[in-house]
Amino acid sequence: MRILRPVLGVATAALAVLACTAPASPVSAADAAYDVLVFSKTAGFRHDSIAVGTQAIRDLGAANNFTVTATEDANAFTTGNLAQYEAVVFLNTTGDVLNATQQTAFESYIASGRGYVGVHSAADTEYGWSFYGNLVGAYFASHPAIQQANVKVENRAHAATAHLPQTWTRTDEWYNYTTNARSTARVLATLDESSYSGGGMGADHPHSWCKTYNGGRSFYTGGGHTQASYAEPAFRAHLLGGIRYAAGRTKADCRAETGYSTLYNGSTTGWSQAGPGSFTNSDATLTSVGGLGMLWYSAKEFTNYSLKLDWRLAGDDNSGVFIGFPPSSDPWSAVNNGYEIQIDATDAADRTTGAVYTFKSADIAARDAALNPPGEWNTYELLVEGERLQLFLNGVKINDFTNTNPARSLAGHIGIQNHGTGDDASFRNIRIKELGGTPPPTGDTTIQAEAFSSANGVTPFTKAGANGGQTIGYIDPGDWAAYNGVSLTGVTSLRARVVSGGPGGTLQVRTGSATGTVLGSVAVPNTGSWTTFATVTANLSNVPSGTQNLYLTFAGSGSGLFDVDDFTLVKGGTGNPGTPGTGPIKGLAGKCLDVRSSGTADGTQIQIYTCNGSAAQTWTVTPNSTVKALGKCLDVSGGGSANGTKIQLWTCNGTGAQNWSAQADGTLRNPASGKCLDVSGNNSADSTVVHLWTCLGAANQKWILP
Repeated sequence: MRILRPVLGVATAALAVLACTAPASPVSAADAAYDVLVFSKTAGFRHDSIAVGTQAIRDLGAANNFTVTATEDANAFTTGNLAQYEAVVFLNTTGDVLNATQQTAFESYIASGRGYVGVHSAADTEYGWSFYGNLVGAYFASHPAIQQANVKVENRAHAATAHLPQTWTRTDEWYNYTTNARSTARVLATLDESSYSGGGMGADHPHSWCKTYNGGRSFYTGGGHTQASYAEPAFRAHLLGGIRYAAGRTKADCRAETGYSTLYNGSTTGWSQAGPGSFTNSDATLTSVGGLGMLWYSAKEFTNYSLKLDWRLAGDDNSGVFIGFPPSSDPWSAVNNGYEIQIDATDAADRTTGAVYTFKSADIAARDAALNPPGEWNTYELLVEGERLQLFLNGVKINDFTNTNPARSLAGHIGIQNHGTGDDASFRNIRIKELGGTPPPTGDTTIQAEAFSSANGVTPFTKAGANGGQTIGYIDPGDWAAYNGVSLTGVTSLRARVVSGGPGGTLQVRTGSATGTVLGSVAVPNTGSWTTFATVTANLSNVPSGTQNLYLTFAGSGSGLFDVDDFTLVKGGTGNPGTPGTGPIKGLAGKCLDVRSSGTADGTQIQIYTCNGSAAQTWTVTPNSTVKALGKCLDVSGGGSANGTKIQLWTCNGTGAQNWSAQADGTLRNPASGKCLDVSGNNSADSTVVHLWTCLGAANQKWILP
């Protein structure tokens, strides 16, 4: 939002309304010039459409600023020759077309960040070359006779499909594939097998998809068998979009996507308009009209989730996505109680596309590299886990924000803004995946240390590995940092993430002032380096109830004692040193950590399973110590540290393999290995094993302890 705000505060521009514009010609500038190699060698069936397909790509190049070199000579596949092309199109190739040396050159080409386009029988090529099979995404299996069919376009944000209707009816030869590409690629379109005869893949029959692989980009379409295909404007535009993506001239989120539920894809059931203005709804596209208002999903609130939506601006326009606000017909409730993720690439850094409006700027360099210009579609993912928000633009992470304001939350309703007359924004395909789990029932609060209200001596310091990107640093004896308006009701301990390559010192917790009574203190050691983080925990006593001004004060000898990344105010027994908590440990999708078959033998596998209150799911957690069930300890097999090391039940022996430390981000870390308790494959099915894995802070590493 760019207008002046009322004294109330958060950005007025935050209110965005879903906009629906009729399909329009792109208004963006022409692509920077690039070069494409079209390769059509065949060692099997030869399509009579190769010549017209090659000419169609030449015509597309002449109209869209790329040159085309066409060849059937595999000797073109050398490292030096391929380097001049941004994309290589395999146009109806068949059989084994490259020798081992040529294959190696092409693998290096993809690894250099370049692109591949596969057309039709490109999937009927190089069956013995696993790299190629992974790059194309699936191999050809069979096909029925040429006939008309309905193509269901499920992703209408990619340049290859944005121009298409939801149902695209055309005539071609329709391939069945040996595997379903959905597990490794973003499916753009599927075949409706009820609309033709001979389909062999069932209800989920991918037809076109995109993916990233080994550093490069890949686009595949099953169309293009017939000569007539290349005269169809819609198919030519489909092919052009795939070439532009492969060449890096347009961006897209091509990560595999499963498990999402539709909030909007043509129907506004469950949505309500707040404030002035509205959205038109046509062709499964919402377009903003007037404002300043917001279209919000009133049917449900969300807590831990991945929200994805596709958006487009017509020009230098303004909109946004709101999250974390309570139900209200007043759009200002979202402004004052939630957060806006801005859409407006020309505004100030803290209120431009990718910013958490007025709270945190995006990584501008990453944002600019991922952003498509006005007239083209973009995709946002808002990944909310507790009070942490990670924002992805076209599959690239551009912001990481943690809410530390107790008056706000990332949990709540979602909405899109209609900013006002002349600010034209469109939205498509709003979908959500609920991640399961709930915030700890104790209401523990994590605060980024650099989000202080006032301070003496300390300074925010940008540091790799810091949650939120910064610590407070330059800490000397006598310095302090204050955090106003913090709820301390029920708080019994403090857990802090710290780092020190210096002398270390003491962290003290006080209320009221920097010289107030010390509620608790903890020694902070030299952690090994200024990039090696550790967690320290302090018991607190005589903690006042209600909202207080909290002070962290620092003591020690010398200067540059340590940095503080974040700290968590822990309520009840959770995390209180030496005070065990007993009950279930809940993780991915709300499932419980479980001893398989209630076994008590050493080596029994640990897994996740639907919570049932059994002894196999009743754990006694002693903070920074052991995790026990059935009289034995949670154990890293063999004291290993490799990713995938088995987690098992074992007789308690006091070794590092049985020491576990709860982290501020919700992970459970084994300090001896430096790695985390992880649900294998991010799979929430019953009986999925847990193992040791590099700490990522992902949903499958988050645990709610008793």
